[in-house]
Amino acid sequence: MSAPPDVPPGARRIPTAGGYSFWLVGAERAVLRDAYHTFLRLRWSASLALIAIALLLANVAFACVYMAVGGVEGAGHDSYFDMFSFSVQTMATIGYGVMHPVSKAAQIVMIVEAIFGVLVTALATGLVFTKFARATGRIAFTKNCVITRHEGQQTLIFRCGNQRSNVIVDAHVSVTAAFATVTAEGRPFYKMHDLKLVRERMSGLRRGWLVMHVIDETSPFHGKDGAALAKAECEIEVSLTGLDDVTMQTIHTLHQYGDKDIVFGHHFADTITPLPNGDLLLDLTKFDVLVPDARVSVAA
Repeated sequence: MSAPPDVPPGARRIPTAGGYSFWLVGAERAVLRDAYHTFLRLRWSASLALIAIALLLANVAFACVYMAVGGVEGAGHDSYFDMFSFSVQTMATIGYGVMHPVSKAAQIVMIVEAIFGVLVTALATGLVFTKFARATGRIAFTKNCVITRHEGQQTLIFRCGNQRSNVIVDAHVSVTAAFATVTAEGRPFYKMHDLKLVRERMSGLRRGWLVMHVIDETSPFHGKDGAALAKAECEIEVSLTGLDDVTMQTIHTLHQYGDKDIVFGHHFADTITPLPNGDLLLDLTKFDVLVPDARVSVAA
């Protein structure tokens, strides 16, 4: 996506849940300083590919050094592939014995590569183990949140659910709504409100949770329709934390809704249906399904 004309060169685009983007200028980049956190945030496929590429490049570099100094017995004359193969065997401590260094220069390079290989293997092992052991939650959130009447009051509602078979003990959810406003001095200001929830804590989150905020006179949503929320660039941020009863570690997750994700006049379809024999049917295909509110007609 190309930057708008008013954006300075070198600005970095940061997309938001509201459908628009922030263009960041002047932020310090610390790629190597934050490499550890960046690695942990990557997908598993990207993480493993990054380690494989790093090892491949290291072997390519050492193969070039072996080509320059020579002195590897059993390698073909001017065969880069043989030098690359010898480097892989040295770094991985395979040592088939077919190729071995005979000159002092080659032996010095072999010693350096062996030390380098031990350090890289230890580093890669630590990173993979940390990523594997990191406590994460698999929490599903509905694609939309709705504003509908519940118990006779306008209520903001969304669903969340635990996608694992574990129990999230003492689950706590907090919801913040942000609105673009103008201060009394005429300056633009992004104001954030902590939403009061009907229930913000659950002793054990096993499957679903219907999170509700009553829109009364104290609510920042009071008197606002869809157009007003869009004008205010409304964003809702949800934070859920709890204790995984399996790993006994704290897990957390974040989710965002933009003004386009808020639907008026609809409610969520029931996912639980009682069966004639007393059992219950849990239909997760209806997790995101919205049903229009019934219109109350008044006879003339």
